[in-house]
Amino acid sequence: MRALVLGGGVIGVTAAWYLAADGHEVTLVDRESGAGLETSFANGGQISVSYAEPWSNPSAPLKILQWLGRDDAPLLFRPRADWRQWRWGLQFLVECLPGRTRHNTIQCLNLALYSRECLQALRAELGLEYDQLERGILQFYTDAAEFERGVDAAALMREFGCDRVVRTPDECVAIEPALAQCRGQLAGGIFTATDESGDAHTFTVELAKRAEARGVRFRWNTKIDDLAAEGDRISGVHVTGPDGAKETLSADAIVVALGSFSPFLLAPVGVPCLVYPAKGYSMTMDIGAHRGAPTVSLTDLAWKIVMTRLGNRLRVAGTAELSGYGLALNPVRCEALKRRTLELFPDAGDPATIQYWTGLRPATPSNVPLVGPTRYRNLWLDTGHGTLGWTMACGSGRALADAIAGRKPAVDFALTRA
Repeated sequence: MRALVLGGGVIGVTAAWYLAADGHEVTLVDRESGAGLETSFANGGQISVSYAEPWSNPSAPLKILQWLGRDDAPLLFRPRADWRQWRWGLQFLVECLPGRTRHNTIQCLNLALYSRECLQALRAELGLEYDQLERGILQFYTDAAEFERGVDAAALMREFGCDRVVRTPDECVAIEPALAQCRGQLAGGIFTATDESGDAHTFTVELAKRAEARGVRFRWNTKIDDLAAEGDRISGVHVTGPDGAKETLSADAIVVALGSFSPFLLAPVGVPCLVYPAKGYSMTMDIGAHRGAPTVSLTDLAWKIVMTRLGNRLRVAGTAELSGYGLALNPVRCEALKRRTLELFPDAGDPATIQYWTGLRPATPSNVPLVGPTRYRNLWLDTGHGTLGWTMACGSGRALADAIAGRKPAVDFALTRA
């Protein structure tokens, strides 16, 4: 069949790859000039199955209230006159109920575990290189009470197949010797040896090259205007090419993988898509001759940031700002990343080389992505992955390709039916 993928980030490119691998004639359309240039460009770099617990959990509402007004807060909610934001926020509170949190954790974990397997198989098949490391992810805690809550969450995830092992402060230092610089601040850690890290942008670019060699057609610099619906199917996708020419594209299967912008395309045709941007920040610093940078990927639970070694660079990313679609860098939040990194690892790299970036992570209130069919028989969703887009990309693409082909996906995950 003819398949049309809308969106050229890591989610769209992996979906295009798996559809092409099934033998379909695939075209991918994106407004950027190449693959992975928006939210996939400079993310935290973790394949973090161990961090599949949703933001929406029973402790979240109080924390958000405590962080209101703090520009450097790990999760910052800036109220706006935007009904989408308020609707999202109200549903977020519902998802914080204990029963919902447990359900959502299991959904995210199952998809993340499956996706990691798919990534490993794809890497072996194609010989992909993207500064990947298979040294695990260590989540460390500097607050004893938060550490105890983390221990409880780890027990649930172990129950469903994630190898999260509780570690003492000394064991954390043994896993990552760079933590010796802040040993006195550690309350403990949780280590997942099977987690990985790597450069999501490089992966996306390299997979796009393989997909193109396999016959996928890429339409870059092409704006997606709207969808035309006829009865129970989408009859066309209206686009504007780089030369300003209007065109209508049609396909037997259309996949919406537009991240935070998916709702704007779907709302006019009556497809629900409760996704809102969680603006994230990152800084990338050259390590150079410095010897204090970690080599194991780390998650700092107090500040909700991750630290990942990408070749001779250190990527530090995190925080979430629910404040609309603006991409302006907030210098306070940038400085917070730098300050926290150098406080923990004073010899991690050269501060003069730091580059800051921000992206709009497409978050659902539950943190469970929207992957599956819609009310239109040829329209499919692959969006809303939040902070776990890189983690869940391959599994989502593979499961979606299976569903489009009429096969039962090989993962215990409830497909969206929008």
